[in-house]
Amino acid sequence: MRVALMWEARAAEGRGEELLAWVRGQRLAAEPLRRETLRAPQDRVLVVTWWEGAYDEEVPELPEPPGELVTRAVHRWRFESLDVRTG
Repeated sequence: MRVALMWEARAAEGRGEELLAWVRGQRLAAEPLRRETLRAPQDRVLVVTWWEGAYDEEVPELPEPPGELVTRAVHRWRFESLDVRTG
């Protein structure tokens, strides 16, 4: 089974580039199958990591960023991958 973890934060006003740099500098205790970083309006940063394993298996997650970089606590979601495609 493949599991995707989503981590989303909203930067404090004018701190979007700092939050993005902070996220890109974070290393996980293990390498995921795939890691993708995205951004959206309102200085939102989203990181999706894919892992091989059971839905409830422990996998490394990104931590909370420093409080001054964000407007609220990080949102986190976990999904089970139903269709695995290559290419």
